[in-house]
Amino acid sequence: MSPAKNIVMLATLLSAVVTLPVSANALEEIQKRGEIRVATDLSIPPSGMLDASMKPVGSDVETAELLAKDWGLKLKFIETTGATRIPNLQTGKADIVISTLSVTPQRAQVIDFSRAYAGLRSVIGAPAATKISDWADLKGHAITVTRGTTQDSMLTKDAAKNGITIQRYDDDATMVTAAVSGQAYAVATSATLVNQINKQNPKLAFEPKMTLTVFDLAIGLKKNEPELKAKLDEWIAANLKNGKLNAIYEKYHGEPIPAEILNRP
Repeated sequence: MSPAKNIVMLATLLSAVVTLPVSANALEEIQKRGEIRVATDLSIPPSGMLDASMKPVGSDVETAELLAKDWGLKLKFIETTGATRIPNLQTGKADIVISTLSVTPQRAQVIDFSRAYAGLRSVIGAPAATKISDWADLKGHAITVTRGTTQDSMLTKDAAKNGITIQRYDDDATMVTAAVSGQAYAVATSATLVNQINKQNPKLAFEPKMTLTVFDLAIGLKKNEPELKAKLDEWIAANLKNGKLNAIYEKYHGEPIPAEILNRP
């Protein structure tokens, strides 16, 4: 092939490369659309629920609303369940997940997380009159949990060692009902649900007795979207500092965001 033909072929290839379409990153796509699609479970009060007029409300709902407002975007909720939060993100149905999504090593293998915008305090709760300050006080008693939760997994591992048994219910609503009706000696759940039990039966005065752990609640996003993650992290840091995220959390959960999250650099 002659030098002239080589030059023509090279120019043609370079032209094709230059004109190849460049895929926009997730942040650019959101901004171009003018709308952010947020996957939120609306069946887990007080984080996500529907009011009497079927309007979404809750701490995660208001967090999403604040984000959309600050970014100058329309907000579209993608109703989800716990099991479909991550699939909705991976299939492109949602841009982000704001739905009590705790950060775990297993989830971090398939999606990325923002920095924590709130926290989930996992506790042992019991009536105020029940003396519980350590595991020895629980020996010989049953702890009520929701089946398949992180609390269930944590307690199952050490139940025999601590001399306790586990009473399981299939969902949070049934577990709360058992506690409210006096069928539970103690519960292992979130501090938020302990507060709800207390509200439904003030006579028992359920309260947190021991903290098991504090889970980071973060915004989920697709893997390898550094621009979107950086913007989310910046927004969360600013709104933790100005107190807006804490005000939302306290409004619905009855307590501030755990200090482990608020005081994090």
